[in-house]
Amino acid sequence: MDSSFFPRLPDVLLPWYALHRRDLPWRKDREAYHIWLSEIMLQQTRVEAVKGYYTRFLAALPTLEALARCNDDTLHKLWEGLGYYSRVKNLKKAAQVVLERHGGEFPRTYQEVLALPGIGPYTAGAICSIAFNLPTPAVDGNVLRVYSRLLDDDTPIDLPAQKQKVQEALAKIYPREAGDFTQALMELGATVCGPNRKPDCEACPCRDLCLGHLRGTAEGLPVKSPKKVRRQEDRTVFIFSCQGRYALQKRPKTGLLAGLWQFPNVSGHLSVEDALSQAESWGLQPKELRREVFRKHIFTHIQWDMKGIYLEVANFGGNFQWMTPYEIDTQAALPTAFRQFWEEEEHV
Repeated sequence: MDSSFFPRLPDVLLPWYALHRRDLPWRKDREAYHIWLSEIMLQQTRVEAVKGYYTRFLAALPTLEALARCNDDTLHKLWEGLGYYSRVKNLKKAAQVVLERHGGEFPRTYQEVLALPGIGPYTAGAICSIAFNLPTPAVDGNVLRVYSRLLDDDTPIDLPAQKQKVQEALAKIYPREAGDFTQALMELGATVCGPNRKPDCEACPCRDLCLGHLRGTAEGLPVKSPKKVRRQEDRTVFIFSCQGRYALQKRPKTGLLAGLWQFPNVSGHLSVEDALSQAESWGLQPKELRREVFRKHIFTHIQWDMKGIYLEVANFGGNFQWMTPYEIDTQAALPTAFRQFWEEEEHV
């Protein structure tokens, strides 16, 4: 058998999807704003984690205009814990572009959608096919995995040329039910042909067509290029408390975690003596070293190995914002790297 079966894929997948599709909140309608939001949230994030965020976000910002006009602190708080905060910053920028250039109406062509901030070929394809039923493939890791196994293709899927090849191959076979076909491919790749586990070939609607299954190679696919070594950085994080308030500061407007709140921190793992000296250099008067906690946080290319210093101080010095626990919980968007230290404090 060869790849001549490929054009039959819609006829196989569409009936299967109609019967087996998961009940997900962003599948309740075909509103472009809803599809766009869900696709951005689902990048690098598990479906189960996104469900609650998606519902809360739309309750707070039910329209694209509300998103465009939302202040940054409120927006970051709604996103808190999802990570990759550049996603939500680009969401707001794109919403503003839609208001200013498109009169508040979400653009309906692939090129116009692709031109919006933070939207690449995958997201543009997903929005245009699902919301507007255009034959625009949405090629992500799930779809690349399905394609690699179906065609028994061991080309590394992280090569741009491979993604382009898959996109072009799929575009040739798109049916009139474009939105359902896009979601069927996603669903197959997220469930029976899912990542980091053995494919459930017995439950797969494509098992009699799939070259990977027929040749016994499916479990070893897809292939990826060797990963680059992740850079490691040591940091000391200070959880300063004074009269029931805690010291926070905003990160710089550019760079990693730009514009978000953080606990004061410095490079390296400081000794207790050096940590107390650092506090004094910020104009604080140390009273009691309550504890030290070690945590780590992994970004895409960097790993932070962090030493948390919990220090009671006698004054509200330093160039910090001193917040109550309630203010931190309701107003300050702490990225996960720093929130883990706050959660440790709350549970004491």
